Amino acid sequence: MELVAEASMYRNPIIDADVPDPDAIRVGDRFYLVASSFHRAPGLPIFASNDLVTWERIGYALERNEPAAWFALPRHGGGVWAPSIRHHDGRFVVVYPDPDQGVFVVTAEDAAGPWSAPHLLLPGLGIIDPCPLWDDDGAAYLVHGWARSRAGRKNVLTVVPVDAGLRHPAGSAVDVIDGDALEGFTTLEGPKFYKRDGAYWIFAPAGGVATGWQTVFRSDTPYGPYEHRVVLAQGESPVNGPHQGAWVDDGAGGDWFLHFQDRGVYGRVLHLQPMAWGDDGWPLMGAAVDGGPAQPVLAHRSPRGRLQGARTLARSDDFAQGRPGIHWQWEADPDPGVVLGTGPGLALRGGCDGGSIRTLPTVLSQALPGQPCTAAVDITWDAAAPGGRAGLAVLGRAYAWAGLRRTAEGVEAVVAVRGADEQHERVVAAVPLSEPRVHVAVAVDAQARVRVQLTTAQGIIDVDPGFHAVEGHWVGASLSLFAAGRYGAEETIARFERFTVDVRNE
Repeated sequence: MELVAEASMYRNPIIDADVPDPDAIRVGDRFYLVASSFHRAPGLPIFASNDLVTWERIGYALERNEPAAWFALPRHGGGVWAPSIRHHDGRFVVVYPDPDQGVFVVTAEDAAGPWSAPHLLLPGLGIIDPCPLWDDDGAAYLVHGWARSRAGRKNVLTVVPVDAGLRHPAGSAVDVIDGDALEGFTTLEGPKFYKRDGAYWIFAPAGGVATGWQTVFRSDTPYGPYEHRVVLAQGESPVNGPHQGAWVDDGAGGDWFLHFQDRGVYGRVLHLQPMAWGDDGWPLMGAAVDGGPAQPVLAHRSPRGRLQGARTLARSDDFAQGRPGIHWQWEADPDPGVVLGTGPGLALRGGCDGGSIRTLPTVLSQALPGQPCTAAVDITWDAAAPGGRAGLAVLGRAYAWAGLRRTAEGVEAVVAVRGADEQHERVVAAVPLSEPRVHVAVAVDAQARVRVQLTTAQGIIDVDPGFHAVEGHWVGASLSLFAAGRYGAEETIARFERFTVDVRNE
């Protein structure tokens, strides 16, 4: 009986990797989740689950960021911020903000795609975190927050009437909740709009991504006035935040709340909390469901009693048909000619190298697992002039990379690092090679310390670059493949084979 009970439990985080700003819904017996993608492409990753615990990426709602000319280079911190996902009139609907442009809408009959081209619903700077609500009388509304960096205001939630097709506003915007008027509230954002038992509900975090709490607001009308209650906070748990997420019913009488926790270098990892509605009509979350404090749980009975699957997003890839698998995203909108599409492995044309991997468009990334891991890949190239390079990086605001570099004297296996405030990379190790081929293995331990092993025709070399991985701009660190060459030189064409990632769950 004890083994059966243990098998029916899940552990948090259910995805111990970067899943920023999640929103989720149930359609029939399946659950669907969308997350922010910021500057990366394809964007708006879509995940599906049969039990709310184990999730698999099934596609993307956005092929590339627009305008293409702007996003041809990495725009760290820009692009797609917190989206929402709904199912209405037989179609999946994702509403997302670009804080430098406005609020967009994409739709699809199947969550795996294809998705429509983006439609600009609400233009404006700093309009973020939108979520629609279709009312019983056919009216539709959009709630959103504000980014001070673009709009000059924040800590305010606004409701805009919109047409049912989400094509245009249908009236004037109304500020419905002013966080400055609530004691202790700062950075009120990430709202999700619901209706239950005739009341309008806005679930929204406040207090900051890494230090805040989850608040629920209730009103008899979409425009307020709203009363509120804090329903989930860190308390004595190790789960800082807990930040924005989604209320989902499981179709069998149960309610659940998905939210993220900011784990720094590992990004915004995904948690699942039990939820119930109290006798007073307000939601209970986390340990409060079983009579404890309103704080996150680290383990709980699984919604559907199934064994928990993989808790990470990183996946090995043999690059079938010479192309990257679904788990990779580019650091900028990709040029269609970057991937040659011919095996063996992945042949990648190098981008113009300005000296920093963070500025390269031809970089493929997967989220760094939140547990100790080792990523490895074979690297060679079809062509490279002096200055050409290709490698595997642990990429954030600072980075370390290992791979091949061509110099005027020949080919080297290289390990290099660059700090967030450093102007140039520092080469930690450089080994002359008799042939342009190296097997790179990068290990990241529980303290995010990076170690490298190079296997060449001459032997095995272990390198400690003295580097700890760090997060990127609004995103966790990533495992990234890249190729680059000097401006005006013969192009670099690098080839990556047998990418593997092994995660040690703890």
